[in-house]
Amino acid sequence: MIGLGGNVGSPRLAFETALGALAPCVGGLVLSPLYRTAPVGGPPQPDFLNAVAVGRTSLAPVALLDVLHRIEADAGRRHTPLRDGPRPLDLDLLLYGDLVLELPGLVLPHPRMASRRFVLAPLADLRPDLVVPGTGRTVSALLAAAPPARVERLSTGER
Repeated sequence: MIGLGGNVGSPRLAFETALGALAPCVGGLVLSPLYRTAPVGGPPQPDFLNAVAVGRTSLAPVALLDVLHRIEADAGRRHTPLRDGPRPLDLDLLLYGDLVLELPGLVLPHPRMASRRFVLAPLADLRPDLVVPGTGRTVSALLAAAPPARVERLSTGER
């Protein structure tokens, strides 16, 4: 499961391009509805557009993360010391089946996903009853317990 976010340029176009780039190595991709969300941390910046994509891959988690980083770079993302700043595309590897993993640069499940509404709300649209590894709780239960934040599901065609 991959989290998608962006708040610079055209995030919708960046999401479409990212999904197209993922298609050769991630099959059966399904995208959640889109959400407009308040930024979490970082400097003052525009709202984000967020979604979650679910699919299947034979790539190992580290190899998939490398693909995600290349797609971000192709979309114009530059990793800077400024954390949580504005960006055209952010791709996070949230879950990889029920794998629990801790490596330099990759922790699964994503270490902050269980408390972030901008991840949990779109994921709940796709897999509300999924038990998040290491938590013993479903996506729906985590969403109900997540700290308040502005997360607005967009209707089809809304920007």
